[in-house]
Amino acid sequence: MGPAPLLRAESLTKIFRSGEEQVVVFEDVTFEIQPGELVAVVGESGAGKTTLLHMLAALDTPTAGEVYFNGQRVSEFDAGRRAKYRNRQIGFVWQMHYLLPEFSALENVMLPQLIGGQGFEASEARARQLLSEVGLAEAASRRAGELSGGEQQRVALARALANQPSLLLADEPTGSLDHRTASRVIDLLKQLHHSHGLTSIIATHSLELAQRADRTLRLAGGSLL
Repeated sequence: MGPAPLLRAESLTKIFRSGEEQVVVFEDVTFEIQPGELVAVVGESGAGKTTLLHMLAALDTPTAGEVYFNGQRVSEFDAGRRAKYRNRQIGFVWQMHYLLPEFSALENVMLPQLIGGQGFEASEARARQLLSEVGLAEAASRRAGELSGGEQQRVALARALANQPSLLLADEPTGSLDHRTASRVIDLLKQLHHSHGLTSIIATHSLELAQRADRTLRLAGGSLL
C-alpha cells in the first residue's frame, strides 16, 4: 500500500437546474491526489474546472458524490469546520487576484493570518518572509493597486501561503498575464510547491503549466479523461 491520498473525489456529479432545464457540468468524476503532487486540471472554458476546485475547497457542494480530505468526508464538516478547513488547510489563487487595492502588499498577506487568529507581529514577520520569497520584499509597503499584474499575482501567491496550507488550489493563475510574466509565475508556483511541501491542483488553459505538472486531469464532455 502506498501513502493515503490527501484528497479523493468519488463519483462527483454537478448538475445545475434552471426551471425545467438541467445542465450537467460533469458526472461520476473520480480521482485521487497524493501528498506532494502537482496536478494540472485542463479543459475548455465551461468544462467545470472552477466548479471542481470549488467542491474540493468546500465552497460548493456536489449534486452527488463525495470529497474526502485526509480520509474524512468534507460533506460532514459543519460550518465552523468548513471555515477552518478553508482558512488553515487551503491556499487559493484565482485568475483575478482579489487583493484589496487600498491595502499594502504586506497588509494583504497579513490579513488571512489575522483573520485566523494569529498575532500582529507574527503575521507581519511571516508576510515579510513570504513577500521576500516571491521577490517582492522591496514592494511590501506599496499599495496592491499600484503593482503590475504579475506583481499582484505574486502577492496573491504569498497570501495563499500565509496560513501554511497543505493544499494549494489555483484557478487559471496565469490567465490574465502576458506570456513572459506567466512563465515567471509558473516558475514561482513550482518553486513554492516544492519549498513549502505543498500538494497543488491547478486549473489552467496554459499548455506550458500543464506540461510542468506531475500529471494532468482533463475534463471534457462532462467526464474526466
